[in-house]
Amino acid sequence: MSALRHGVVLLPERRWAEARGRWQRAEELGFDHAWTYDHLMWRMLRAEPWFAAVPTLAAAAAVTSRIGIGTLVAGPAFRHPVTLAKEVMTLDDVSGGRFVLGVGAGGGGYDDEALGLPAPTTRQRTRRFEEFVEITDLLLRRPVTTFEGEHYTARDVHLHPGCLQQPRVPFAVAATGARGLALAARHADIWVTAGHPGWGEPQPYDRALDDLRAQADRLDDACAAIGRDPATLRRLVLTGAMISEVSASGASYQDACGRLAGIGFTDVVSHWPRAGFPYRGSEKVLEEIAEVMAAERAA
Repeated sequence: MSALRHGVVLLPERRWAEARGRWQRAEELGFDHAWTYDHLMWRMLRAEPWFAAVPTLAAAAAVTSRIGIGTLVAGPAFRHPVTLAKEVMTLDDVSGGRFVLGVGAGGGGYDDEALGLPAPTTRQRTRRFEEFVEITDLLLRRPVTTFEGEHYTARDVHLHPGCLQQPRVPFAVAATGARGLALAARHADIWVTAGHPGWGEPQPYDRALDDLRAQADRLDDACAAIGRDPATLRRLVLTGAMISEVSASGASYQDACGRLAGIGFTDVVSHWPRAGFPYRGSEKVLEEIAEVMAAERAA
């Protein structure tokens, strides 16, 4: 467990006067990284308060000093790589090099519908995501980029002064299917999985291990196919949605972390507990998790 890094997701649902203290508290508790979702509207909370990810993260960067911050995840439904790259460069600067760009293909729904565009097919969504990651990678690595793709165009785009983190900010690529895992093998610094894809019945963490191990094995195969050492890729599991009971108590968190580290995961992320569904729980468990993290580091 000594190699594990620990993270927490804070939904962007509270006014900054209140949210500010939570981001600072995440740092005080000892989390290695803190994340927020990047959506225009989100599922069952569509009619509830919901703030934008980029300004939220900029504000979080300004009131913290150590903790990593990132999107979990940004995607192509309403973002263009050119404008996203400019925002990412800025967030990396504001945070002093603490930003991680989490990206994912998206699962359709409100973000796609909001702009009134035709819903992409599964193949179109996959190809769009591949191109989205490819061009964003190029934009953040180069001072000047021109790119002509099927879905995106960048013409003589200047990105100065570039990222503080070189050659660019880390990418955390969410993927479970074959093409997504191949994309992660090519571009990711961190691979992200939330367990079984979709929004079915969540599995307790001990029952999710087989699926997670199988996904990790397929990632190893994707790395081998391009000659990449799989050990150069961190592996992050997002719990709380499709993987349950991890944050039920400090004891369950410690047990889950041990099992996940045992199958090769390097990062475990849970959600800040909410009063209602989803991610219902008591905030007191965060103090228990903090004790687990502190004991692990002391050992």
